[in-house]
Amino acid sequence: MFGITDFWLFVLSGIALNIIPGPDSLFIIGRSAGQGFKAGSVAALGIGSGTFVHILAAAFGLSAILSTSAMAFTVIKIVGAFYLLYMGITMLLAKNQSNIDAVTNKALMPLSKTYYQGFLTNALNPKVALFFLAFVPQFISADAPNKALAFIVLGFIFNINGMLWCHFLAWTSSSVGGKLKQNTQLTKWLSKLTAALFLYFGLKLGLSEQN
Repeated sequence: MFGITDFWLFVLSGIALNIIPGPDSLFIIGRSAGQGFKAGSVAALGIGSGTFVHILAAAFGLSAILSTSAMAFTVIKIVGAFYLLYMGITMLLAKNQSNIDAVTNKALMPLSKTYYQGFLTNALNPKVALFFLAFVPQFISADAPNKALAFIVLGFIFNINGMLWCHFLAWTSSSVGGKLKQNTQLTKWLSKLTAALFLYFGLKLGLSEQN
């Protein structure tokens, strides 16, 4: 159907790839631990919206610009890297380091801002766009009647599976978060570790190559 090949291999590969931790997972865990499942769910939906941007862009060839234009890739990469670095630095400078909510800078971040930050965390990462360009076409036959439609279908399936995993992360993190709040020393080190990981992902993205 739609010229899609090795469908179940695609599904299993997508699940395995979604499980690999990254800045998206880190953001969801931080919001869920700090404000509960609802905030984690909103963060996941924001990230999923960012993924849809990459899926649609790749399906209609817009992401091909990132793979062929060094300038376009560099601009998006720098913006995304600075955003992750900004989040990491503000976490480190947060005054209330003993509170798990310092993981995402504010104790009661509005859900709209949580969604917005989740969206930017994903949408400003050009490596996600290049990933879809490299991964999804492997499961579309050369004689597919509508390659763009097949790409969108596979992308939506990948994103839905990703959202299921993200909501599982939100649920488990919100459950653990309540217990962690009772241990101020542990939450202090957790917030520092989270900040350090955001700085790491920011530097990693900033130093990444266009390949």
